Amino acid sequence: MTVRNLDILFAPKSIAVIGASSRPGTIGEMVWTRMLCAGFAGPVWPVNPRHEFLGAERVFADISQLPESPAVAVICTRPQTWPSLVEQLGRRGTKAVVIVGEARRRESRHRHKRSASSDSDEWTARTLAAARPFLLRIVGPASLGVVSPSINACLGAPSCNVKPGGVAWVSGSNALTNGVLGWARARGLGFSRIVALGDEADVDSGDVLDYLASDASTRAILLAVEEITSARKFMSAARAAARNKPVLVLRTGRDDPFDRLYGAAFRRAGLVRVDSLDDLLDEIETLGIGRVATGDVATVVTSDRGVGALTMDAFSAAGDGFAPWSVDVRDAVAAALPRAVTGNPLLLGDDASPADFGAALEALAPHRETGTVFIVHAPTHSAPVADVARTLIAERRHAYRGLLACFFGCVDAATRDELHANGIPVHTTPHRLARGFARLVDFREGRELLMQTPDGLPADVPKDIDDAQSEIRIALENGIAELNGERAARVLSRFGLTVEPGPTDSLSSDAIHVDTRLLNHRVFGPVFEFKTAGALGLADALHEFALPPLNPVLARDLIARLPRARELPAERLLDTLTALSQLVCYIDEIVALRLTIRVTRDSVAVHEPQLTLGAHRKPLAIVPYPRAMEETLDWRGMRITVRPIRPEDEDAHRAFVAANTAEDLRLRFFGAVRSFDHSQLARMTQIDYDREMALIVTRQKDDGTHETLGVARAIADPDNETAEFALAARSDMKGQGLGWLLLSRLIDYERKRGTRWMIGEALRENAGMIALARKAGFELTKTEDPGVVGFRMRLCGAPAQPPENARS
Repeated sequence: MTVRNLDILFAPKSIAVIGASSRPGTIGEMVWTRMLCAGFAGPVWPVNPRHEFLGAERVFADISQLPESPAVAVICTRPQTWPSLVEQLGRRGTKAVVIVGEARRRESRHRHKRSASSDSDEWTARTLAAARPFLLRIVGPASLGVVSPSINACLGAPSCNVKPGGVAWVSGSNALTNGVLGWARARGLGFSRIVALGDEADVDSGDVLDYLASDASTRAILLAVEEITSARKFMSAARAAARNKPVLVLRTGRDDPFDRLYGAAFRRAGLVRVDSLDDLLDEIETLGIGRVATGDVATVVTSDRGVGALTMDAFSAAGDGFAPWSVDVRDAVAAALPRAVTGNPLLLGDDASPADFGAALEALAPHRETGTVFIVHAPTHSAPVADVARTLIAERRHAYRGLLACFFGCVDAATRDELHANGIPVHTTPHRLARGFARLVDFREGRELLMQTPDGLPADVPKDIDDAQSEIRIALENGIAELNGERAARVLSRFGLTVEPGPTDSLSSDAIHVDTRLLNHRVFGPVFEFKTAGALGLADALHEFALPPLNPVLARDLIARLPRARELPAERLLDTLTALSQLVCYIDEIVALRLTIRVTRDSVAVHEPQLTLGAHRKPLAIVPYPRAMEETLDWRGMRITVRPIRPEDEDAHRAFVAANTAEDLRLRFFGAVRSFDHSQLARMTQIDYDREMALIVTRQKDDGTHETLGVARAIADPDNETAEFALAARSDMKGQGLGWLLLSRLIDYERKRGTRWMIGEALRENAGMIALARKAGFELTKTEDPGVVGFRMRLCGAPAQPPENARS
């Protein structure tokens, strides 16, 4: 399970507190007190057989006595009571439970053993079993609670009340969560959601990321983790969330030998990793108050030369980021501020007035290349902080590329709160300001990496992958678990890899020797580890992990981190890394490998390959391209291929959209559509095969390129309960049965992956789509819009059969 019932957890209509108490210091007393202080508007019912009243509130002796089913319950009792309570709540219709209490289960990263008592594990297992028949979700055990400040819902015992804000906080640590809440409260900052996961027996960080990805009240997510429990779910959820909003992650435990692997996973998912709690806390200010930077440069405005120099040092330490100024910018600013020292930073002078800061914002506004504006100001007699702050608020409309302020800690609470209310973050030092901006740039660049379109698979990838798979399986059947030497070289050569005989030569100044291993990690499954044994004279210059599958863009990103990367044959190395990824993705029986990649300025070759074989290995954390679904067939006098969409299909998909009539596009997208930009096309072609499928029909043209004739797409919810489908055939291909060709295969795919329902919608005038859906077996349903028809099919029983005379 993933997001099921989390909407009810974060927006409950009623709450029951099981074990509510008035005895000071008990969990029941802390939870009940915090619940009342929060001021939740809906019904809140205390349950405890030992009390008749808590203050003015009537106490119910048993769950059965509650006036109605609570949407969410908070359990504050001993573990032995959990299974029975959860079963009773499930029978009454409760959808989510938060189990609050002292943490009792912990896992060592190094020993990988539970140090908690077996009794605690047993009661947790029984509780999960009791919840399962009712699809009831459980946060915890050992959770501090879940807080939704905008509706005053406090389901737990946080250390203080929480203000509403735009940032969500997710952590497994109760103490860390309390510390962050206290820090934010002292600075007048708030949160959209607070989630202390506890032991993550059911709801985990992946589930919460999935929910927060589309949570309208959350503009950014701060995540503090130590371990990931389900790599595939986490990676899928994190990638979805990072496409929509900034996700910053702090992982404790730098002593973990696989900490670099976690860093690689975060980068692959588009998350921004921070190095310290201070950095994470600063982002509550930056992301919760202001807008995300739209570029990677900024202009600093200050009055003092010394402050300007200090700010330059801070930006230099954080990776620079100063916007270069053109002559036009200098002239415009000089005309508006004749006494200022024009340039970046812009020095207004020791006698600058608050109005000068406003004039600077107005002068910079027309010049997009100056980027985000940072006001860095130490108070002066001529420009008190409060007056400068009021000017920034009045003139903020000119800073439409973003505005952040730094007042060296000399801002009073009232002024700070007024700046916050007007969307202006306030930092205490230039160093924190610069580092906060650098992380915003990291987020933007990471999201662009997710949205980039790969150049395509290397042209020389061989087509005899099936032969390689057969050779591996025959070796296993004959009891051979290791391939090396010539046998390993033969397998690698089928993927276009150049294998040279003998060991690599001794380290030299003109070569990099990259020791490469495939590890079967306990969390992430198969992962690559790369270490440089020599780097053009630099020893141990690289130690990186990478999660397959690697496409050309991701491989290029890895190569860019090699020392002296510009001196290397990038394309050859790119092909080598991509081919190794294909080897691992296509042949599940390879559980480990070891080889050396020797790279010079002119060549790339593999030495001493060793393959370890096995019948089973952990699944990949990221689902690779499902090659097995490719199908080539003769159809209506054409040779066509039906296959899943790939990232390199972007250009063909753009041409596919352009080849459709305006009316067909309106029927497909429920409105006027002319074209799609790169980011929109990237979302269509770069899909997560774990939860989405897009099947396309392609045909080879006379020039050897391929064109897209049709596409059918289905996106499943994270619980795999329902998949919503859409279908489009190129306008000149309509009426030939292409729609059924795609839809029938999509139905079979969703049925095989265990999806329970398939749904869709069409405009009422889209007669062709409605007829196809009806003949395919969909039930037509009403929707809230009278102009839209709904489709619904329960995916059970025999595979769908082609209806007669089906037309797209």
